[in-house]
Amino acid sequence: MSHTNDPAVQRIEFDGTVIYAKPGQSVAAALMDAGIRSWRSTRVNDKPRGLFCGIGICYDCLLTINGQPNQRACLAPADEGTICETNWTEKEPGDA
Repeated sequence: MSHTNDPAVQRIEFDGTVIYAKPGQSVAAALMDAGIRSWRSTRVNDKPRGLFCGIGICYDCLLTINGQPNQRACLAPADEGTICETNWTEKEPGDA
């Protein structure tokens, strides 16, 4: 979505890149609209994860939002100036 001059569109940041969100849209919906399908990986097997249930039950869509880790992107509003960062898991010794 490229509505850079539309005042109704919020600018949010994802890993340093500006993307645009419609009013009332969740962070997950804005990421999906921008073509971003995964933003974290599982601890076991390093599988990509993103939006799955869309209602906050599965916790597959976790992100760091405005400095708060492990926030559900499907429930977080994509407000103007929201800063999102991936939760790519770093393996600990002994992790599969």
